[in-house]
Amino acid sequence: MFYYFLYPLAKHHTIFNVFQYITFRTIYAAITALGLSFVLGPYLIARLKTFNLGEVVRKDGPPNHFSKEGTPTMGGAIILLVVVLSVLLWGNLSNSYIWVLTFVTVGMGIIGFIDDYIKVVMKKKGGLKARTKFLAQVAVAGVAAYFLYRNHFNTIVTIPFFKDVHFNLRWAYVPFAVFVIVGASNAVNLTDGLDGLAIGPMIMASATYMLLAYLSGHLKIANYLHIMHVANVGELSVFAGAMVGASLGFLWFNTYPAQVFMGDVGSLSLGGALGTLAVMTKNEVLLLIVGGIFVVEALSVIFQVGSFKLTGKRIFAMAPIHHHYELKGWPEPKIIVRFWIVSIILSLLAISTLKIR
Repeated sequence: MFYYFLYPLAKHHTIFNVFQYITFRTIYAAITALGLSFVLGPYLIARLKTFNLGEVVRKDGPPNHFSKEGTPTMGGAIILLVVVLSVLLWGNLSNSYIWVLTFVTVGMGIIGFIDDYIKVVMKKKGGLKARTKFLAQVAVAGVAAYFLYRNHFNTIVTIPFFKDVHFNLRWAYVPFAVFVIVGASNAVNLTDGLDGLAIGPMIMASATYMLLAYLSGHLKIANYLHIMHVANVGELSVFAGAMVGASLGFLWFNTYPAQVFMGDVGSLSLGGALGTLAVMTKNEVLLLIVGGIFVVEALSVIFQVGSFKLTGKRIFAMAPIHHHYELKGWPEPKIIVRFWIVSIILSLLAISTLKIR
């Protein structure tokens, strides 16, 4: 919005030239999202308490979680709201990538909200049926992936660390993109089990893709680094910046001991946004490194379920893997901070692939 109303004033005063720069608008999208989180956070948390929208703790989980029963949940609505508002204020709204990313983020958020509503308000254990939830996620991701494909989006997939290794999936890119987006959405959802555990790595991942979006969208830099150039995708830096600011703001309230949990409305939307960023910046495979924490959390559940069904034995004391460490006696803050440290290392490793090819 500011881009349209303020940048044209540059012909009258050069100070308004700053609104043409993606870097400037990215920084202020992050600051706006952070500020809105601080302003709206206490109000929304109070409203959640008023409506008794408290977390329902699973009875077979770690005993120390019982004290968290009743903590306000569905706080991810704060993240969703401030991200959208910040992007509307600072983004170039003529950019189709912005709208595709917004569609996926809001779409996944609505699915998460319905799931939370069924669990928290209607008191139905399990929320949305797994099949219904999954099909809804596939539908949202499928619409976005098909739109990109129909608009001649590049269907080549590159491999990190290798300059000349790539595959053109052609029509198969649509299901591949759906897999990346839905997988990321569910992986973040599975990670959201301890205070601040998911939002910390999300800050790192969002910041990494904020950088990647800018580099991929800049023709000269992309050519210099030998990475795939995607015209106009640099505008997604503004969106990723808003995600960083909103996530930092939410962490203020979600850090141990948490005043509010994000719920599925937050984790599904953030995960979906992250997966879509990976697709549109042409760094799909790199997401395995950037979001390594989320990948490990998801794989721990898959291996646990698979092992139990095939052999009747469990690999971990409990899945997702953060619960395994809890049952092994690790204090919750230690697990959280160590996972954050690993996510920082993985983000740095991912950025290093820009030169290691």
